[in-house]
Amino acid sequence: MGEWSFLSDLLDKVQSHSTVVGKVWMCVLFLFRIFILAAGIDKIWGDEQKNMNCNTKSPGCRNGCYDKSFPISHTRFWILQILIVSTPTLIYLGHVLLVIRRENKLRRRLEKKLDKNGMTKVPKYSNEDGKVHLKGVLLVSYMMQLLFKIVFEVAFIVGQYYIYGFILMPTKIEYDAYPCPSKVFCFISRPTEKTIFIIFMLAIAILSVILNIVEMFYLMISKMQEKKKSSDPIPQKMQCHNSSERVTLF
Repeated sequence: MGEWSFLSDLLDKVQSHSTVVGKVWMCVLFLFRIFILAAGIDKIWGDEQKNMNCNTKSPGCRNGCYDKSFPISHTRFWILQILIVSTPTLIYLGHVLLVIRRENKLRRRLEKKLDKNGMTKVPKYSNEDGKVHLKGVLLVSYMMQLLFKIVFEVAFIVGQYYIYGFILMPTKIEYDAYPCPSKVFCFISRPTEKTIFIIFMLAIAILSVILNIVEMFYLMISKMQEKKKSSDPIPQKMQCHNSSERVTLF
C-alpha cells in the first residue's frame, strides 16, 4: 500500500472540495480499485508468462504466444487506468489550491486595508476555513475534470477490448506464428479467477462513468435551482412594494 499512499493522500484532499456524488466516486476509487490492487492482486495474478503452459518446448514459442495475447498485463493496464483517470482530479486540486492561496493573500491585504488598485476586493471562491464554493472558473474547472474523466474511462473500457480481444479470460490460446514451428496451444493458469477480476474491474469502470455523469447533472440542476432561488425573491419584493404604493395612493 506504500506505493499508493502519495496518490491516496492527494485524492483525499479533493474530497473536501467535491460534491456528495464526487465523494462517492472517491470511495469507489479507493475501496474497489486502489485497495484491491494494493492488497495484492498482482500476487494473485502472478507471472502470466511463467505460469502459461504450452504443448511444445520450442524456444521462444511461449514468449510469442504471450506477447500476442497480452500486449500489456491486466494489472499494469489497471494501474495505468487509475493514474490517467485520476489526473484531471489532481489538476483540479492544483487549481483549487492556487485559488485558495490567492484569496488568502487577498484577506491579508484586506486586514491591512491595502490593495494594489486602491479598491476593496472580497474573496468570492473560498472562506476563511479554506472551503471553496463551486462557481465561476472553479465550476468550469470542476465540470471539465468530470468530462475528461468520462472520456478517459470510456477510452479504457473500449481499449481493453481492442487490446486483448476478449472480456472473459480464455482457458487456452492458439498460436501459429513465428517462432512456433506449427500451431500450438497455450493454457492460462487460473482463467476463472482472472475472469472474475476482469469483470469486476470493468463493472467498476462503468460505475465510475455513471457516477461522473450523475455528478454533472447534479451540478447543473443544483446551480439552476440556486439561480431560480436568487432571482425569485426580487420580483416578489418589488411586487409587494408596488402594491403597497398603490394602496397608499388610492
